[in-house]
Amino acid sequence: MEELAKEAGIPVRTVRFYRERGLISPPRREGRIAWYDDHHLARLRTIAGLLERGHTLTGIADLARTFESGRDVAEVLGLGEPTEETPVRLTPERLADYFEGEVTPENLAAALDLGYLATDGDEIVHMSRRLLEVSAELVREGVPLATVLSAARRVREHADALAELFVSALEAHSDEREPPQLRPLARAVVDAELSMALDRRLRHENTARPPRGPAS
Repeated sequence: MEELAKEAGIPVRTVRFYRERGLISPPRREGRIAWYDDHHLARLRTIAGLLERGHTLTGIADLARTFESGRDVAEVLGLGEPTEETPVRLTPERLADYFEGEVTPENLAAALDLGYLATDGDEIVHMSRRLLEVSAELVREGVPLATVLSAARRVREHADALAELFVSALEAHSDEREPPQLRPLARAVVDAELSMALDRRLRHENTARPPRGPAS
């Protein structure tokens, strides 16, 4: 424990306290000797990083339990690797930086359930760089992460329905398992329809909004 504390740059009593709180896992024991490894050191550095970002020890313990109950990256990728998306590896501290103040056990559980996040040892893997960046941008614009994730679940339902529609339509008239024109045609249709839907919605909002009074 003394060597682990020295590597982490913290007092031995702090390591012992974290161990008693369940923030780090028990060491491997051989007789009366306790062995700590790189996993324990990484966890201590994560705790320090999250404390610097304003998280409490209770909050960190809740986050750790949420991650440990989630699926690991092998299980998520076992469902099929993304064809066009780039996974992103993150430390817990880096994830907290992306969504400052919004990384809660509830939001983590929602992201894990959606399959956006998975665990790989001491790292977190976000399955799509594009979705990670868009989600972070929405949060920076003032949209709560819980709202973003709730919307993502609804988008997922509609996207699955659209995928079924396009695959069924093209496969019915093609001998290929995945016609090469499937993805570009589907994206073009969805992009155009979404653009026109946004036009309609924004025109409706502008029409329904009462006019501003004269400036004083």
